[in-house]
Amino acid sequence: MTNLDDSPRTVLEIQHLSYQYAGGCVALDDVSFTVSHGEVVGLVGPSGAGKSTLLMHLNGLLPDRRELRQRRTEPPSVIVDGVPVREDTLSDVRRKVGFLFQDPDDQLFCPTVEEDVAFGPLHLDLPREEVRRRVRESLAAVGLDGYGSRSTVRLSVGERKRVCLAGVFACQPTLLALDEPFSNLDPRSRRALIAILRDFPGAQIIATHDLDLIVEVCSRVIILDQGRLQADGPACQILSDQELVEKHGLEVPLRLRLASDHEAMHSTRSV
Repeated sequence: MTNLDDSPRTVLEIQHLSYQYAGGCVALDDVSFTVSHGEVVGLVGPSGAGKSTLLMHLNGLLPDRRELRQRRTEPPSVIVDGVPVREDTLSDVRRKVGFLFQDPDDQLFCPTVEEDVAFGPLHLDLPREEVRRRVRESLAAVGLDGYGSRSTVRLSVGERKRVCLAGVFACQPTLLALDEPFSNLDPRSRRALIAILRDFPGAQIIATHDLDLIVEVCSRVIILDQGRLQADGPACQILSDQELVEKHGLEVPLRLRLASDHEAMHSTRSV
């Protein structure tokens, strides 16, 4: 008999989420899904599909708008690790969600690396010694041990992204929301960031146009297009469906195409 208590806990529950910008653009339209502890979920779709808008709802970065809600019979909700995202719960929610912006310059604002990584823990009212410990451990986790006194403006793009991630780790979130984390990275920095994320024990949602990356690090993928959830399932299965991905402005990832070609060649030789 299966012990239901052993099933992974749900750390993100989104139900009937819709969002319309002030100019009338519908960014999200009745989106619903859940994410369990330890899951790494890829969020893909063409430009303007609603990926960044969805991520920003996870910790209340967008103002509440209700234009689309009149069409729905059930109220929309975003719940993070048991806490509903509302104006009066934002401090609790932002302890649980580690948000990584696409551009690290949108996230770094302190003069030194140590100050920037310490900013979040200090605002959690932690003791100074605990803050210092978290800063040390977080910088070590992203491979930047010894960088504490460096200026944040004198770092490479890859280093700045890792400092941002160290600041996120220092708050010990249960969910990472990552917006194009691998953009503008050289291959070495990309590999380093992949290794860092693989060591994170909580849940992750990674919004990216890099579908080969999704195949490499995500067990599950969600396709958004025109603000609606179009597909949700195992990454390799979803992204191997050429008709499906091309319908939504995507392409089958190179590594899946090569694997398919290799399998076809092997099958032909066997015959």
